[in-house]
Amino acid sequence: MNFNPYEDLSNLPFFIAEIGINHNGDLELTKKLIDMAYDAGCHAVKFQKRDIDAVYTKEYLSGLRESPWGATQREQKEGLEFGKREYDLIDAYCRLKGILWSASAWDIKSQEFLRQYDLPFNKVASAMLTHTELIECIASEGRHTFISTGMSTYEDVDAAVDIFRKHDCPFTLFHCVSTYPCRDADCNIKALEPLRERYNCAVGYSGHESGVIPTVAAVTLGAKAIERHITLDKDMYGSDQTASLEPRELSELMAAINSAASCLGTGKKEVLEAEKPVAEKLRYFQ
Repeated sequence: MNFNPYEDLSNLPFFIAEIGINHNGDLELTKKLIDMAYDAGCHAVKFQKRDIDAVYTKEYLSGLRESPWGATQREQKEGLEFGKREYDLIDAYCRLKGILWSASAWDIKSQEFLRQYDLPFNKVASAMLTHTELIECIASEGRHTFISTGMSTYEDVDAAVDIFRKHDCPFTLFHCVSTYPCRDADCNIKALEPLRERYNCAVGYSGHESGVIPTVAAVTLGAKAIERHITLDKDMYGSDQTASLEPRELSELMAAINSAASCLGTGKKEVLEAEKPVAEKLRYFQ
């Protein structure tokens, strides 16, 4: 309950590697993705949890959809959904590796399911921002919550923020554009500042672009947390794969973030010690 994602991080943002459903229902692949995030220096990995009968209608689930698990939407959704056995193993493996984990719930039953793991933080997916009952359920836990704001107006965000403040629940707002992948030209990184000013809170960036430049730009504009989808191979089955980072890209992004964060400095205009001998040599003095 007292988890602070920004403690002891200096200028570095808290980095969440979104595994989501890119595990394709395979625990060995899941472990490799956790390893990938850990090796790159990410602070946490995140999954998605759904009760598919609560989230989708019977009509939708009976619809046709070809996938590795069958020919219906239900078979596809069930193939991607982890239950208690899988999350028990995920919990144990992340503890063994020394990396944090959490999951974004898409319904109240799933949020209640996740409570058994005493997760360090919660996450509200953009699609769930206007699900008032779920927002109330999450905020009532008092855990630090990352709130994605894709597909949302200020009025939508106002309502969610009011609920979190009513419950005195700490939160970070993620600027997010919900297209997969997102074009660099649509990323609108400048939206971070009005979010920070309007809500007087920490802000971050949940990116769905294919590359790394918008994410680095977000860090330079003050993003305190970053979330990016990860994959072993963008050509794998799955709707999120093309908006994800492969191992080399993730490592490059982490290095670029570290460099960008170190460049930010204190913000105070002053003469550095390293500049003084240069000034004595080059500056004109009367």
